[in-house]
Amino acid sequence: MARYCGLPRVYRNLYLHSRLSLSVLLQPRTSPISVGKSLYSPFSDRFMGANSPNSAYVKFKNYDSYFHCRAQSLRFSTLSNSKSDDDNNNGKRNEGPLTWIDVYLPKKVQPYARLARLDKPIGTWLLAWPCFWSITLAADPGSLPDVKMLVLFGSGALLLRGAGCTINDLLDRDIDTKVERTRLRPVASGSLTPFQGLCFLGFQLLLGLGILLQLNNFSQILGASSLILVFSYPLMKRVTFWPQAYLGLTFNWGALLGWAAVRGSLDPSIVLPLYVSGVFWTLVYDTIYAHQDKDDDLKVGVKSTALRFGDSTKEWISGFGIACISNLALSGYNAHIGWPYYAFLTAAAGHLAWQIGTVNLSCRADCNKKFVSNKWFGGIVFSGILFGRLFSL
Repeated sequence: MARYCGLPRVYRNLYLHSRLSLSVLLQPRTSPISVGKSLYSPFSDRFMGANSPNSAYVKFKNYDSYFHCRAQSLRFSTLSNSKSDDDNNNGKRNEGPLTWIDVYLPKKVQPYARLARLDKPIGTWLLAWPCFWSITLAADPGSLPDVKMLVLFGSGALLLRGAGCTINDLLDRDIDTKVERTRLRPVASGSLTPFQGLCFLGFQLLLGLGILLQLNNFSQILGASSLILVFSYPLMKRVTFWPQAYLGLTFNWGALLGWAAVRGSLDPSIVLPLYVSGVFWTLVYDTIYAHQDKDDDLKVGVKSTALRFGDSTKEWISGFGIACISNLALSGYNAHIGWPYYAFLTAAAGHLAWQIGTVNLSCRADCNKKFVSNKWFGGIVFSGILFGRLFSL
């Protein structure tokens, strides 16, 4: 730096500005002001002294705002160009931070994996838990649940959830482009064409059919009938403020199907309260989830319980939570389940109360956090049914 001190001020400024621009381009995450000061502060100390009223620091500090604006401009320009280049790549990665999909899967497969939400397993858990509850309730007193059925239904939940997401993205591709959270989904962003999505849907349904055919005849008919709900659910937010209730009917079908797969029939006194409890549970977590998109939903013109309830959301979902726990207790009582079930059910009620009491409905991140935590609610109820069945008389 010392060899530049004898240059006229205009050349010194030009030198500093060029170094700052180069540093910002090479390290875009570095604070522009910190970069600028690191460049000219040593110069001021060596050349004129930091405390001198005529020091280089005093002379150059007026350039802070200029350096800041220029550096930000260079940075955003670089990032914008980088984004444009990425958008022109056929194998682009469209949303969020890096996931295992980006690391382990070929680029041509990645859009399909995102279409099935394989990087977001919470939906699979929420679909699988009612199946696992029902299968475990259907076990004989003092016995463990059928492991084969658990595996089949777990695989089926993964496939059916992926198929449901594919149907949703195909039907909502025009809406998704107008919503901040969904505008980069594979079909909406153009990573996949609607025809490619439709072919992928056929592949998922074919695999799901292979699982369904391994169940008894009654379960096959009951399972196939759920497709009516799966295909019609994405349309509900266009016609009613209660699409979350319709999702509850869809996502908790496994509460009926799991029992039927083990017993070959239905016991309404046990499976209907279990099914209803799942519907109310869905109304709790999906209403919280819907608050993430309420502003965009208003602009687009789609409906949700988040918009229907507004400022009264916590009162509504508190009632749904009470109905959920009450129906779970009734189902366990009718199944003559052991006392550990009720201990775990108390813990599950505490988890619901924590969600509802602490969620910040104006914060998207907190809504998503509380929504994702429902996998633990499902796990607590499952543990209660498992231990309760082992201690049944």
